[in-house]
Amino acid sequence: MSNQTNITEFLLLGFSDVRELQILHFMMFLVIYLAALTGNLLIITAIALDHHLHTPMYFFLMSLSILDLGTISVTIPKSMANSLMNTRSISYSGCVTQVFFLVFFAEADFALLTIMAYDRYVAICKPLHYETIMNRRACVQMAASAWISVILYYSLHTGNTFAITFCGGNMVDQFFCEIPQLLKLACSNSYLSEVGVIVFGVCLTLSCFVFIILTYVQILITVLRIPSKQGRHKAFSTCLPHFIVIFMFLSTATFAYMKPISSSPSGLDLVVAVLYSVLPSVMNPIIYSIRNKEIKDSLRKLTGCKLFNKNKMSAFLL
Repeated sequence: MSNQTNITEFLLLGFSDVRELQILHFMMFLVIYLAALTGNLLIITAIALDHHLHTPMYFFLMSLSILDLGTISVTIPKSMANSLMNTRSISYSGCVTQVFFLVFFAEADFALLTIMAYDRYVAICKPLHYETIMNRRACVQMAASAWISVILYYSLHTGNTFAITFCGGNMVDQFFCEIPQLLKLACSNSYLSEVGVIVFGVCLTLSCFVFIILTYVQILITVLRIPSKQGRHKAFSTCLPHFIVIFMFLSTATFAYMKPISSSPSGLDLVVAVLYSVLPSVMNPIIYSIRNKEIKDSLRKLTGCKLFNKNKMSAFLL
């Protein structure tokens, strides 16, 4: 405890100390950020303006795009600003804000993906009751419940993290404030309560994961019983983008948090962080747009051009 100091700022890990590479990092992140903004804003606008897309599936998709915008806006702008101004600092309050919103958007994202799995289950396994079960009120209640519960839990999570005594310096071995890296700076026993909160969060995430797996097992069984090939293809087409998004989200996040935390920063840590904090927000609108004819038609009407043809869709969004 004798080494304890009042920390007013943290130092984030930079991608490079070479000025030219810092500018290159700024330009690359700027392109990625603009691509994510463009893709998600197009999805949100298309769904909001097209009355044919005012269905539960597209309501949840629009909510997912809003969360993706929030996720990528938490980390990339600060990293770009630091590279442009040749600094690595982030204020204590800025770090608190970044931790809260990053975990909030990430977990709200996963909670929404769980609800979307249930939506696909009802649509395919109980089609005659779909409009009754997934009515507008039920959709709003499910989305609101997910957001509110995540806000309450991660308010506790963030408060518990920054109630820790930091006596290991103020160097965060990541390009944004991340809880595992902050715990490395904690004193020996003061972080045990936060570990308990993290374990509870992992259990909730695993519960959602098990629910998604069981849901898709039921969907798969139902789809295989559909007699017509066209019917099976249509059912798979509505589920495949959602399944790809879930797989990408879980694989990158699991690899990032399950791998041992190294004592010194490495290039792999930065690459993995980019994969789970940046890649999903860029790829989600591309995945959903390429596989969804209604979204492509709506985007074509919205932009008034033919960029959303089957062979040109991915090139435009990239």
